[in-house]
Amino acid sequence: MVAVLGSAMVMAENVTIVTEFLLLGFSSLGEIQLALFVVFLFLYLVILSGNVTIITIIRRDRSLHTPMYFFLGILSTSETFYTFVILPKMLINLFSVARTISFTCCAIQMFFFLGFAIANCLLLGVMGYDRYAAICQPLHYPILMSWQVCGKLAAVCGLGGFLASLMVVNLVFSLPFCSANEINHYFCDISPVIRLACTNTDVHEFVIFICGVLVLVVPFFFICVSYCCILRTILKIPSAEGRRKAFSTCSSHLTVVIVHYGCASFIYLRPTANYVSNKDRLVTVVYTIVTPLLNPMVYSLRNKDVQVAIRKVLGKKGTLNL
Repeated sequence: MVAVLGSAMVMAENVTIVTEFLLLGFSSLGEIQLALFVVFLFLYLVILSGNVTIITIIRRDRSLHTPMYFFLGILSTSETFYTFVILPKMLINLFSVARTISFTCCAIQMFFFLGFAIANCLLLGVMGYDRYAAICQPLHYPILMSWQVCGKLAAVCGLGGFLASLMVVNLVFSLPFCSANEINHYFCDISPVIRLACTNTDVHEFVIFICGVLVLVVPFFFICVSYCCILRTILKIPSAEGRRKAFSTCSSHLTVVIVHYGCASFIYLRPTANYVSNKDRLVTVVYTIVTPLLNPMVYSLRNKDVQVAIRKVLGKKGTLNL
């Protein structure tokens, strides 16, 4: 990592080496940027408050001390840091004239953004397996999802996410960047950065594509298999109320999975040459802002256990105030 970042300062004869990038972001929208700042700031505060609420509720309510909510708490924590890597800088740039970011900071931002994003993909896959074990293997569930197993799965998600991110960042920033330094995006994402390299990037793009398949398609495939088994098991439940209750524990997770994997696949599972700045930026807004916002909202509005826990915690606070 250090060797890669250090390459920013290497100078070659008659060649200008890029040491900083210019984030164009939403600069082409002119006065609309003020409205965007207000909207994005509001959404960022909602994301922070929503995820902090989920984390607090899970920690304080013993009825939520189960594997499903353990992983939800980790996902909310990861989403909080994930947005922190991108949104504050984006908000600053909406008001700033100099929207520059150094070569090193750009690499660091990409590293943490991808690390948390990939970890979230893996966590959603693990949460799908948890629902499969709970519904399809209820008698073996305490063994399949013991706290020791949950801890190891969470550690694998985090470690796997940042190892994959480190490999991708090294691939991108080992490329030579000569004169072009304008990133047509609001943060250092893979496609807009790699397009600035002053050399052929086909091999690098292919390796990054394979990484995308591994971290997006493989977990999503296992989620689909898990839900096929879950659906088959639910359909065997004789009562309609039993089927509704069983599926209600999966609907929140399934909603987040569809939005998260749908947007991420659209951006990362295609050649960099097909990158379209305005269209892709809109989709990126969805998975960098809407998805982290969707996670706490879906789990708090559609999950009765979380709703009951929130009322209990608020009720206790109200009692203490009296």
